[in-house]
Order: sequence, then structure tokens, then C-alpha cells
Amino acid sequence: MSTRFGRRLFAVLLVSTASLLALPVRAADEAADGFIRRLSTEVLDSIRVDKGIQAGEVARIIALVDAKIMPNVNFQRMTASAVGPAWRQASAEQKKRLQDEFKILLVRTYAGALTQVSEQTIVVKPLRAAAEDKEVVVRTEVRGQGDVIQLDYRLEKTPGEGAGWKIYNLNVLGVWLVETYRSQFAQEINAKGLDGLIAALSERNKANAKKG
Repeated sequence: MSTRFGRRLFAVLLVSTASLLALPVRAADEAADGFIRRLSTEVLDSIRVDKGIQAGEVARIIALVDAKIMPNVNFQRMTASAVGPAWRQASAEQKKRLQDEFKILLVRTYAGALTQVSEQTIVVKPLRAAAEDKEVVVRTEVRGQGDVIQLDYRLEKTPGEGAGWKIYNLNVLGVWLVETYRSQFAQEINAKGLDGLIAALSERNKANAKKG
């Protein structure tokens, strides 16, 4: 992956990560494509008026993630999928550490990308799914300066309290986020086990924090 392409991919990923689930779901029967359309529009609008986020202030980005994003994403499923089969052998403490470190990694790795949001708009493509489907893919395009960027979301319909759509994976330019990290994590797990992966993520996060 070239440096230029990598930076661009990171930029789109953070925009998409921030727009994954910006607000609590208002209706359990909201259509999946409507969910993505609403969230994308409202988050991008919020970013454009938040000078702190535009300046890359990590604290403001983390606050956005905690308050607006996490309630609407199945982050446990996302982390478990990224870790792969080893997740089933992880202790409760290891699972918590993995989720915590993975969240910090995503936020800090892509934090600077929010400074690049300006005139982008999200176009949601027609949804190809049956009304009774519990898992769907919503395909969108990010349009603005430069080439159109493919951005797709995998969502699951959750029942019970807080019912609605939750995102557990996303695809940028043909690259699925979870699968990308699964390949990286597998190398660490094979070499040093789950504790080795946790340590590697922690060290990576500390290095990113020093970079600001």
C-alpha cells in the first residue's frame, strides 16, 4: 500500500468510523439505508462546525466516539471478528483489554483524518435486502474533491431494548476493516499469544499518543 493511498484510506476510515453511528437510533423500525443516510449527514455536519475536531484534537474525537458512536456499534463483535478464533479462548479480562486497546487504536490512528473533512457528501445506493433480513450491507459513495470513494457498511438488526441497526464492519475502497486487522492480529497471536497482541496494541497506542 502506498503512503499516499494509505493516508487517503485512513482519512476515509475515520470519517466512516465517526459517521458509523453518530446518534442513538430513534426508531427500531428505521430502514438500514435510512439509518446510514441520517447518521452520515448529521455527523459530517457536526464535524464541519467543530473546530476542535477539525484541528485534530484527540480528546474531542474520543468524546465524540464515547458519546455518539459506541452506543450504536457492536464493538464486541467487531473486536471478536478482528481477533479471530483466539477470541473464544480469551478470558473476560483479556476481552476487555482487547476491546479497550482496539478502540484507542482506531481513534488515534485515524484522528488526523477528520481535519480533511470539508465538502464531502454521502450518497446511499439502493438497498438490496428483504424487509425481514437481519443482516445487510449498505453501500454508499463519498463524493467531494477527487475521486468517488466506495464506502460500505455491514449492519445487524438487534432486538429488545435499544433495538435497531448496529454496524460491525465497513469496507473502504474494497478493503474490509475487520479483515485487515484480523490478518495483522493473527501474526501477533501466532507469535506471542493473546497477551502478546494486547501488549503490542498497548505499545502502538502509546507510540501514537506520543506523536499527538
